[in-house]
Amino acid sequence: MLTSPIAAWPEGERERSVGEIAERALREGRGLVEGRDNEAYQIAYPVRLDGAVRGVVALEIAWREAAELQAAMRQLQWGAGWLEVLLRRQADPGETARLRIKLIMQLVSSFLERPTLKEAATDLAAEVASRLGCDRVVLGVWQGRALRVEAVSHSVQFDPHSNLLGAIVAAMVEAIDQRETIVFPQDGEARPVVTFAHAELAQLSGAGGILSVPLLHNGAVVGALSLERASGLPFDPPAIELAGGLASMLGPLVHLHVQQQKTLPSHVAATTRNFWSRLVGPRNAGLKFGAGAALLLLAFLVLVSGAYRISATARVEGEIQRALTAPFQGYVRDAPRRAGDVVKKGELLARLDDRDLRLERTRLASQAEQYGRQYREAMAKRDRASARIVSAQTDQVGAQLALIDEQLTRTDIAAPFDGVLVSGDLSQALGAPIERGQTLFEIAPLDAYRVVLQVDEHRVADLKAGQRGELVLSSMPGERYPMTVSKITPVSTAREGRNFFRVEAQLQPDDAARLRPGMEGVAKVTVDDRLLAWIWTRELANWVRLKAWTWTP
Repeated sequence: MLTSPIAAWPEGERERSVGEIAERALREGRGLVEGRDNEAYQIAYPVRLDGAVRGVVALEIAWREAAELQAAMRQLQWGAGWLEVLLRRQADPGETARLRIKLIMQLVSSFLERPTLKEAATDLAAEVASRLGCDRVVLGVWQGRALRVEAVSHSVQFDPHSNLLGAIVAAMVEAIDQRETIVFPQDGEARPVVTFAHAELAQLSGAGGILSVPLLHNGAVVGALSLERASGLPFDPPAIELAGGLASMLGPLVHLHVQQQKTLPSHVAATTRNFWSRLVGPRNAGLKFGAGAALLLLAFLVLVSGAYRISATARVEGEIQRALTAPFQGYVRDAPRRAGDVVKKGELLARLDDRDLRLERTRLASQAEQYGRQYREAMAKRDRASARIVSAQTDQVGAQLALIDEQLTRTDIAAPFDGVLVSGDLSQALGAPIERGQTLFEIAPLDAYRVVLQVDEHRVADLKAGQRGELVLSSMPGERYPMTVSKITPVSTAREGRNFFRVEAQLQPDDAARLRPGMEGVAKVTVDDRLLAWIWTRELANWVRLKAWTWTP
């Protein structure tokens, strides 16, 4: 790869040997210094455009100290940056826009490669300073009501309280306050803006050009970017446009980094401030209407009282519920009635088979006659001992006959009073065996009912005997039946992972005509009048108290 000189100074020195170091810089793509002590130095630095080397600047300078040599190399680097800007200016406008966008994306990608805002800002500042030929690039982040310097190009550590950084922050705040990109010194045709802080910064730092660009996100300030060039290198329109495009993309990215680094209290405070600004600021009519409605609802809940009622599932039961059991072991002969039938007192419900009983009675009766003959024979023979034995056997058989006769009278199962059969259906068990004491039917009266409530253990403490309420049954949702709490059973039952207490209530006698045992529904017992806010938040408040007690050491 060879270089083709397009300019040299002085003219007579065109052929001097700086071509070799220029070609090396072109091949290696980096700055080079050659020379020995007390001899002339040859230095070269490549000129890049969009990452590609487009040329080389080579110089031969007199011998000097190392610090002065580094300063010369730095000035050569800045000059190469100026040449890059000049090349961009002479390029095709469409190509220039494409290259500008490409450079912006490269700068943004360098910002995104770092995990933290500090590292990302430091890399970006160094990259922008190198690409745009800047002496210093500073990135500041807006915090509350102040601007904090996040990164300074080519400086890992810096004193934020130094006079120079204070002047740079003042210049960036000046741009933020005006929401304008400020270039100093100003062009005569530029839009007039206030540049007092920029003038002081230029006087303090000796910069030949200062560019301050605010970083915005959704109209809110998130930071600012300050660029400085050496004397004689002011910012031209392409550089200003590139900095503006870069700032428009940096704003959301800086905001995202800041949000990620915030603690939970900071997030809450920021969200609250944002909500308040939207609420009291212009526009957002829907939000304001919703907030007003929520405020009115809150006032309504806090100021208005309502009836505090306890809801519970309920079941209707007969006040007297009698069980009819099998009087002896036998078989079902007939069952004309079953559960759900309304019966009258004395009406036949079922009949048991009595054939075995009658056969047994016949056997016992013949045995009793046989003992009678034996007794008479013993008396005729005057055999007192035999007479006593036979007399005892006769009494035993007589008792068995009496038992059989009693059981025969119980073969018919009749209703003890007017009512409804709550349970029992023997119509499908004719001829089936039954055991003594087995429940055959359950009967309840038609004019005396009670309501059994299953009240959650969290609410049972508010119930007392004598409180009034209403019952709504699933089969008759349009009807309400008044009731009065009569008894609270101090025994709980577990169901579905929760504990419930049995509470009994009495209905009015006039409401018993349409009711039947076993009906289910929902009952509500009125306790007293309380604030609606207390009623609606009681369950949550109790849960919080319980959890707080559980978690407290």
